[in-house]
Amino acid sequence: MESLNRSQIDRFLTAVGQRCEPDTTLYLLGGGALELLGGARPTIDLDYVSDDLQPDILQQLLSQTADEMQIELEAVPIAEFVPLPQDADDRAVFVGVFGNLTVYVFDPYTIALSKLDRGFDTDIEDILFLVQCQLITVETLADFVETAVTQAKQFDLDPAAMRQRLQIVRESI
Repeated sequence: MESLNRSQIDRFLTAVGQRCEPDTTLYLLGGGALELLGGARPTIDLDYVSDDLQPDILQQLLSQTADEMQIELEAVPIAEFVPLPQDADDRAVFVGVFGNLTVYVFDPYTIALSKLDRGFDTDIEDILFLVQCQLITVETLADFVETAVTQAKQFDLDPAAMRQRLQIVRESI
């Protein structure tokens, strides 16, 4: 699978924006979202926030457009994987308007929490990118980690691993 670049993502979002209902909003996360924020790490797919089991009309449109353009697309029910930090909805980062589609990157702290949970080297790189862009601070992320680990069993989180990965982020800054 070939990696996605900004131009391909823009073309995809424009195609969706031409076909969707007016005032449609899409929240992205993962590597594709970070690409739209200026990240340089290659990604092979575009992740968006949605229920992955009950596709709605927008998801069907996204899927059809992705198939036509040969783009790997994934619906991610992020609230099932990590507890959403307080005021997560207020921290979405505006990306742009593509026809009828308004696109945001989902809360950077939620993205960072999910990446701390998974813990790949590329996830640590992505967190460092969010810090460098001043979209998150390590101090606030640490507070959100401590809140999240109180719900570790509900979300199948590993508190020790998350704290260890947060320490790696701190040492890498």
